[in-house]
Amino acid sequence: MRIIEAETDLAEGRAHLAAVCPVWAATLPGLDLPLRRRSDGFAAILDAIIGQQISIAAAGAIMARLSEAGLTAPEAIRAAGEEGLRACGVSRPKIRYLLGIVAGEPDWQALRKAPDAEVIATLTALPGIGQWTAEIYLAFALGRSDAFPAGDLALQESARLLYGLEERPSPKALLELAEPWRPWRAVAARALWAHYRVAKGREGVRS
Repeated sequence: MRIIEAETDLAEGRAHLAAVCPVWAATLPGLDLPLRRRSDGFAAILDAIIGQQISIAAAGAIMARLSEAGLTAPEAIRAAGEEGLRACGVSRPKIRYLLGIVAGEPDWQALRKAPDAEVIATLTALPGIGQWTAEIYLAFALGRSDAFPAGDLALQESARLLYGLEERPSPKALLELAEPWRPWRAVAARALWAHYRVAKGREGVRS
């Protein structure tokens, strides 16, 4: 299990990608790859839930209101309940998700050492957490070097552009394309998002 913790880890991943793929060898020198590490645990899940299906700006505004109200910890959210979350602009489905999560939190510390598949199974069992969110948690909160959210549309579109594909690859096709990138697919994901930002002029994933 490799963990991405510093720029040296990204450099190692870059070197691997360049060695196994001439497309990466030609593209990576022009890309800036951010570390994108976040705190793990409930804070990361709260941020993910709030950010679902809304703009980066809107999610930031709601997170700011939650912070101002002191509603960023599980115990505070349990105490505030539905009314307190609604007052901060949290939608009804997300209120349901958050109250369900704080009612039955997993052992966040244990997840730090759990295999990727176990982390994904644990997180997707929580209300409102799907495969994409669990894989983003693996990549950015836990720093797993091989986490790769193949269902991400920005990654698919970036791969289409980078490899000159006629169509955007399906998640299955993208996983097949990414197989040689192991065990550094999380670095490849960062590179694909960086390429998307250059090609499209906008972010493909929230920083």
